[in-house]
Amino acid sequence: MDNSQMKRGIVIKDDWPGYNLDLFTYPEHYHEDIESVYIPHGVIMNRIERLARYITDDFGDSNIMVLCVLKGGYKFCADLVEFIKVLGRNSNRYLETRVEFIRLKSYLNDQSTEDLHIIGSRDLSFLRGKSVLIVEAIVDTGKTMKALLQHVETFEPKMVKVAGLLVKRVPNMAESLTDYVGFEIPNRFVVGYALDYNEYFRDLNHICVISKTGKMKYKV
Repeated sequence: MDNSQMKRGIVIKDDWPGYNLDLFTYPEHYHEDIESVYIPHGVIMNRIERLARYITDDFGDSNIMVLCVLKGGYKFCADLVEFIKVLGRNSNRYLETRVEFIRLKSYLNDQSTEDLHIIGSRDLSFLRGKSVLIVEAIVDTGKTMKALLQHVETFEPKMVKVAGLLVKRVPNMAESLTDYVGFEIPNRFVVGYALDYNEYFRDLNHICVISKTGKMKYKV
């Protein structure tokens, strides 16, 4: 398997039910709200460490301007940047990382909307001439990511790469937009590791499948 294939992510099959909740610890108040542990925290962390190595190799001597997509991307971004720093400290190739934040809103309940809403400043002129890494927790149809990439390109960065922790297998999936993929998953609504359902479940360490009860309880 070549390097580019390995960057495409660990493929989780359509029929994967996840692990029994009793095998792991998680906040007790979510007991009825999640069906299973889909990707355990330790597996997430190990995969992110591997992505950090690909990124370090690809960016070479360029310092990285990290553009973290809030809110779902903050945990992935923090852990990814930390692994990049650790790799740098343990080698003679220390990459300086500067993290900036952009907040997008494109979900209502469990449905993705097509509109790109940038919350806060749309001025990303600090990206000009920089090597940019966009860090996003989850990419599905890619409509939001495509719009964001077009917006970023108007500020003339030197290069732009995208790291997505999860890429969903949906019709017209956006696999080609994402350079570094943690996991390719079926089209299931997952929560945890900073991924939310109407602002709930961000405090879960594992990535879990939400239950019908959970969807009803926290619906807006």
